[in-house]
Amino acid sequence: MARLKKLSHTVYECKYHVVWLPKYRYRVMTGDIRSCVNNTIRRLCDWKKLEILEMNVMPEHLHIILEIAPNRRVSEVIGFLKGKSALAIFKKFPVMRKKYWGMHYWSPGYCVSTIGYNEEDIRNYVRWQQQRDQENDNSQTNLFE
Repeated sequence: MARLKKLSHTVYECKYHVVWLPKYRYRVMTGDIRSCVNNTIRRLCDWKKLEILEMNVMPEHLHIILEIAPNRRVSEVIGFLKGKSALAIFKKFPVMRKKYWGMHYWSPGYCVSTIGYNEEDIRNYVRWQQQRDQENDNSQTNLFE
């Protein structure tokens, strides 16, 4: 239970594996651009208090594992990270504006998958809870007979 986080009325563990790529899947995230993307994403996550569990910037895509509180929408977080990082890239590397006309560095979509407890463990826990509840119902009935 130590890995669970808390908000005022919520206990949670919400981890997401997200992948997104530059427009046209150009292999441009190398060298200084790769460092810029890495540093910018980390700064933005610190600013918004998002925890990066893992991140890997590849030449043509980015993998990131984020912990996002349940009071935030994943689509908003990813849109924020993509938008602000694109602006930082264009500001630091003006030559990229020619390659990516329209100031759109990232491809419009992304892939997201949740990471959490093992599904089978959760199913077993739910079954166990149901059995325990039925046993409690039976013992309650016996008390009043």
